Amino acid sequence: MPENPRHNARKNGSGLYPPIEPFEQYLLDMPGGHRVYVEECGNPNGRPVIVLHGGPGGGCSPGMRRFFDPSHYRVVLFDQRGCGRSIPNASVNDNDTWILIEDIERIRKKLGISDFAVFGGSWGATLALAYAQAHPERVNHLILRGVFMAMQSELDWFYGGGAGHFWPQDWARFCEPIPPEERDDMIAAYGRRLFGEDEAAQVYYARIWAGWESALASAKGHARNLPSGSYARAFARLENHYFQHKAFMKYDGQLLAEADKIAHIPGIIVQGRLDMICPPVTAHKLNLAWPRSKLEMIEGDGHALSEPGITACLLKYMDGLRP
Repeated sequence: MPENPRHNARKNGSGLYPPIEPFEQYLLDMPGGHRVYVEECGNPNGRPVIVLHGGPGGGCSPGMRRFFDPSHYRVVLFDQRGCGRSIPNASVNDNDTWILIEDIERIRKKLGISDFAVFGGSWGATLALAYAQAHPERVNHLILRGVFMAMQSELDWFYGGGAGHFWPQDWARFCEPIPPEERDDMIAAYGRRLFGEDEAAQVYYARIWAGWESALASAKGHARNLPSGSYARAFARLENHYFQHKAFMKYDGQLLAEADKIAHIPGIIVQGRLDMICPPVTAHKLNLAWPRSKLEMIEGDGHALSEPGITACLLKYMDGLRP
């Protein structure tokens, strides 16, 4: 039997599938004046999986397609409201967690999919859990990475100085533009600037906001280059909007407290042991509350999808879901 080219890909590099182009790309009209970018790639008749990007505001990227065997999976990706190729860019109007859940349902119905696997990391994991708890009959598998559940303790960790104890120089750069008298609530302080009238000022503060997160994404390399202005503005405004509203949860800890709604759904939690953005304690708590979950703690890795151990674990798991 000829050697599987998939195995060759693993020998030659990261193990990611070769880059593939979408077989469908379009803007889908949504209520509230938003047009959401949607793409499909892989096998049109394959097992459906929807990919939920992070942020909020990160947008999907071609690299996210490469975790799935294109001969087996029908991969659906979309840019959530206000970011990526969706329009209007950086808009927070008609933009909250429950509206995004409705958007996922609109995409599912348009594509004629009865249920699918849901793949999401960071904020994508938050949205995956929220969607699964709202529509448990539509999710046959959950694949989560770098779990964030929009709890106050998590926001306090990252924006209240906890992570700054480990990266004090980067934390100082994040705090420096904000007057000392406003630093007791960095989310609100940045919000006043990200939603001011001067767009150039918005971009200035957005790049610093996004740069703080980017700097801590990987345990192996420390990025200090500030993200581009257009990307940073959408990313920072959307994150800040969601975080000021505690991701629009009905109460603090909702996703953890209501994990019983997904008790029947199998899945995996892939978590970097050195994740400074979403500390492992959250993944551990979710694993205890979700009976059909498996927790893979990746030693030496941080938060990013590109961390080598996280990449390898997710690839192995998705390959294992094939018949």
